[in-house]
Amino acid sequence: MTNTENNNPLSADELSLDEVRERNEYLSSFLLESRIDTLNRALDMRTEYLTVMTENMFHAQNASAIVRHCEAFGVQNIHTVEDLCPFLPTLNIALGTDKWIDVKRHATTADAIKDLRKEGYRIIATTPHHKSCTPETFDVKKGKFVLVFGTEKTGVSEEIMAEADEFLQIPMCGMVDSLNVSASAAILIYMLSQRMRLECDDWHLSDEKRTRTLYDWYRYAVRDSEALLERKYPKK
Repeated sequence: MTNTENNNPLSADELSLDEVRERNEYLSSFLLESRIDTLNRALDMRTEYLTVMTENMFHAQNASAIVRHCEAFGVQNIHTVEDLCPFLPTLNIALGTDKWIDVKRHATTADAIKDLRKEGYRIIATTPHHKSCTPETFDVKKGKFVLVFGTEKTGVSEEIMAEADEFLQIPMCGMVDSLNVSASAAILIYMLSQRMRLECDDWHLSDEKRTRTLYDWYRYAVRDSEALLERKYPKK
């Protein structure tokens, strides 16, 4: 279950920041210090500066792999377009990593582009067919960016190609001219997240986002957290 799928009235988005802080303090009392330290260390490396978008990814194993890549390399958000097929990671491949990131679902590519531009993101189309930037030459310091990965057979849509601010490719040395989408995602997310942390100053989560994310994580980490919260903070 992703964070955005949880419609419980106790969700972080429906509480003030002070209320979230209070609940964080309460839930932390049910965790070992070592567990709290682990969660905070992961948050220290989380980012929204780099995000990922998928268009109609129909292979569950690829969806699962991208979820794992994002979690492993500290990318907090995945945006999905699902007007043709749903984004459904396979649980035995994702191995619970979907609990620690936010999946933001969009009905159409146009909706996703609109929302991402409103948040100040550059739209970066990943494609082997436009020789623009490589992972080494891409300007990570220019501002926030979203890596767009298309459907497995045809790649990113014409709509993305028309709207993209830049194109990004992985240079090939062999006879093939492209990689599987999950392999491409792993390479690009790893290389660009590493460069971002080395070259950019503003890649960390904001204090508010960090606090609200920690609340979501505590709710997953604490057994029977919903019952504990309802007993401590009964609904009015």
